[in-house]
Amino acid sequence: MKIAPKPSASHQKIDSFERDKLASTLTVLREENKVIVDENKKLKARVEWFEKQFFGSKSEKRLVDNAEQLNLLTAPTATEVPPEEKQLTITYQRGTAKKNRGDECVTDAGLRFSDEVPVEIIRITPPELMGESASDYEIIDTKISRKLAQQPASYVVLQYETPVIKHKETQAIKTTAMPAQVLDSSLADVSLLTGLMIDKFLYHLPLYRQHQRMALQGITVSRASLTNWVKRAIELLRPIVEAQLAHVLLSKTLAMDEVPIKASRSEKGKMQTGYFWPIYGEDHEVVFTFNKSRGRQHIEDVLKKQFKGTLITDGYSAYACFAEQTQGVTHAQCWVHSRRTFVDAESVDKNTVDHALEIIGKLYQHEAIIKDKKLTDDKKHDYRLAQSKPIVDYFFAWCAQQIQRDDLTPQHALRKAFNYVLTREHQLRVFLEDPQVPMDTNHLEREIRPITLGRKNWLFCWTELGAEHVGLIQSLISTCKLHDINPQVYLTDVLQRISVHPAKDIAELTPRLWKEKFANIPMRSVLQRRSQYVGE
Repeated sequence: MKIAPKPSASHQKIDSFERDKLASTLTVLREENKVIVDENKKLKARVEWFEKQFFGSKSEKRLVDNAEQLNLLTAPTATEVPPEEKQLTITYQRGTAKKNRGDECVTDAGLRFSDEVPVEIIRITPPELMGESASDYEIIDTKISRKLAQQPASYVVLQYETPVIKHKETQAIKTTAMPAQVLDSSLADVSLLTGLMIDKFLYHLPLYRQHQRMALQGITVSRASLTNWVKRAIELLRPIVEAQLAHVLLSKTLAMDEVPIKASRSEKGKMQTGYFWPIYGEDHEVVFTFNKSRGRQHIEDVLKKQFKGTLITDGYSAYACFAEQTQGVTHAQCWVHSRRTFVDAESVDKNTVDHALEIIGKLYQHEAIIKDKKLTDDKKHDYRLAQSKPIVDYFFAWCAQQIQRDDLTPQHALRKAFNYVLTREHQLRVFLEDPQVPMDTNHLEREIRPITLGRKNWLFCWTELGAEHVGLIQSLISTCKLHDINPQVYLTDVLQRISVHPAKDIAELTPRLWKEKFANIPMRSVLQRRSQYVGE
């Protein structure tokens, strides 16, 4: 039996060296694997975010499956079993459903329309009343059936005939003056100016498409003329928007945001990015100011001179810097933007995100109760302190505890969400102190949507002045919608009224005050007046 020789000292040193080398290589590979896994998670999250932007639902509503999941701070209460209800015998009456439909609708078919909708009467004569035996019949009743019809947008040429008169004795010749027009030396009637602006800024139909529609209906006009008419008409409305902005800045609570827009070309021929800065006042008025920069200077230029109160915004740092350096301004931040940071982390830790959204959802349930009960001022403040404040305290304590987790790396999406809310805790608590401050800027974001929709159609503004004009007209149209005013009626009136209205009372032409003073007696276009006269 042979005995294996023992390894020499030199061989033992070589084996130890190899083990250390393998251990070092293994450590490096583990670190590289960890980096690759983290990077893979980040890339998956980005792909999921892009897929959601393109194919996912835009709504931020979430379905609640568990009825008890919103009871965060109280123990679940036992539900009493309701007593068994007695069965009721339901009897039906023939024809009841049809009568109810007739009461709710203008017609039995369910068609509803207001008095402003024109009705064209078509009288049908039966063949029995047209023959030789027509005298054998008599009409005892008329059955009315209504059908909804549509005609393409039509244009009318107004031909003014102004007589030239001569005084018989003096032989002096005089031409009758034309009625006052909105734009001097222009072919455009006020109805066309209003229609161009409504189609573009309310229904997002670019001017070149309106130009094509005119051509199909036999109207030959330069596209540059359409642009010039719209530009001149909006410029007439500038004093009204400036008066509206002055009133908005008197609000004690303002909401402000920014939205990008392509405006003007750079030296290299590329379109530059400018920004609309919409401001929403407490009297439900919105003004879209424009600036080519996203810097803090524009905030100071617009707000610093007049505004004193609470400014509610998203998490953009420029607002926080402005509030810190401006006396009399309190900065509040939007809970919906905080909520979205957790939604972005849902793919990496769904359970934790669900709990965070559950807490925030409970706050919005209490806001819904406040709205349903119509609580205001002190009652609203007391309710928030009693019901919402404990939830807010729990939320921030929970976030501070969760951020200590070892698995949350610096680039982890959930850590970013926790850092976002914890660094803005003071601003997120402002709504608890002031009952006039809303929890979010959703009311302002709803007014930004027309800009986004329009941008998908007319794409960009050729000049910065054009972008400024978009902000002016959108300010009036959005405010009209907030006050339940027909923008077409409003614009038709103020374009004619502004030339004769006193400049010191220009604020009366803002939609909020116009509704009180002139909505019942609006100035109409010549075409509308003739149609109304013919209809009567």
